Amino acid sequence: MSRAALISSLMLGACAQAPGTGETSPQYKGVKTSLLGGDLVQFNVAMSGARSQADLDNYAECAAAQYALIRGYGFARHVRTKMKQEGGNQTADAVYTISPALPRGLRTIDAEVVVADCKANGIPTV
Repeated sequence: MSRAALISSLMLGACAQAPGTGETSPQYKGVKTSLLGGDLVQFNVAMSGARSQADLDNYAECAAAQYALIRGYGFARHVRTKMKQEGGNQTADAVYTISPALPRGLRTIDAEVVVADCKANGIPTV
């Protein structure tokens, strides 16, 4: 088996259901975006199969980064996230600011870098 085929096989195996655990890979169920005013944007994301809250946070961050790029901005800053679980579905209501320059704050993101990382990890964006 070639190296590329082996890597591809391992990657596909990582996404499949783990034998005997009933655990599946995350299923991304969509993003709803609302401009709250000025540079403040709300992202409502939904998914199932999240392994942790970080999966849901990453999904919202990917949406925010792509949205910033679509609007011609290069950066975003996380403001807050409210998470909820209903049955097997997890939802998050996340708010970010978007800006052309690196904003102040600790939870800032470089939109181009984050979008590239999202694509590399198979996380959809807006």
